Amino acid sequence: MQLVLENVVQRVGGQTWLYPLNLALQSHAVTVLLGATQAGKTSLMRIMAGLDAPTSGQVLVDGQNVTGMPVRQRNVAMVYQQFINYPAMTVAQNIASPLKLRGESDMESKVRALAKRLHIDMFLDRLPAELSGGQQQRVALARALAKDAPLMLLDEPLVNLDYKLREGLREELGQLFDAGRSTVVYATTEPGEALLLGGYTAVLDAGELLQYGPTAQVFHAPRSLRVARAFSDPPINLAQVQLVQGGRQMQLPDGSVLDLLHPLDPGQNQGTAVLGVRAHALRLQAGPGDVALRGQVHLAEISGSDTFVHVQLPWGDWVAQLTGVHKVEINQPISVYLSPLDCYVFESEQANGSGGGLLQLPQAESRN
Repeated sequence: MQLVLENVVQRVGGQTWLYPLNLALQSHAVTVLLGATQAGKTSLMRIMAGLDAPTSGQVLVDGQNVTGMPVRQRNVAMVYQQFINYPAMTVAQNIASPLKLRGESDMESKVRALAKRLHIDMFLDRLPAELSGGQQQRVALARALAKDAPLMLLDEPLVNLDYKLREGLREELGQLFDAGRSTVVYATTEPGEALLLGGYTAVLDAGELLQYGPTAQVFHAPRSLRVARAFSDPPINLAQVQLVQGGRQMQLPDGSVLDLLHPLDPGQNQGTAVLGVRAHALRLQAGPGDVALRGQVHLAEISGSDTFVHVQLPWGDWVAQLTGVHKVEINQPISVYLSPLDCYVFESEQANGSGGGLLQLPQAESRN
């Protein structure tokens, strides 16, 4: 199924919730809608489903204009944040409901197969209220998969689950989507989910579609500072820098100088820019050509197999994501090291009002 949105705009009252937007989803693949709360993800998904009509623009399915066609006339499956199941039906009856509507044969074996894939086959005779939150969401997912709709929409389906349940389901969802035939749209605020699910990612911010493409490409080559901010967890480290030596170097606020990988074009090589460094690019041991950033440990926390060290630098707080467990003393001096090969360079947001376009990729990222 090919879903295309052309010049879609959504206004509610005097507010614009979606600005003019063009998007052609990759068929039979997963597209992640990535953005913060109120970025426009749910509004866009409701238009895709037919729950809302756009203020202007059109929605095409396989070339047919379905703008304004209600959801009951479309073959769409949806999974919401809330655990929405039929409370008076057993788990088996919930999963079987779309099969029954289609008049499927051998429903029992199909229900059992789906329940087994989602590890809820032992609960088939129970009511949803007798299950945990994670189990109830698995029932909702199983029912959506049973519908076998050409378009499956999932609006932050894991947000109300605890951390361990989210981690387990995330890993399973990618396999479930790969095994199906649907075009899947998955909304999330978490960059890690987008990376784990792979496929394609559409980055939204304040009602604007900023970038769409293969997930790895969008992550490694954000077109703007706004995209890099939306697609970095921990948040990307930023600093205002001065371009010097005809755009061949940048000077940090403390006077440190970093070489640019390639001299900037004329017209881009004057004034200020924004340096962006992802947390995993900072390290405690110097490598060839590294620049030392000297500061003070503000906070250190261990999460999983990584240590996150917050370093107070002369221009603000930066975070280093270090593999393994590292012991650092709070309020003590520390040096972290940065290579020019790991630096993004963006236009200053004040320079053109466009949100800080990308001037230069890190060498490591440009290879991807």
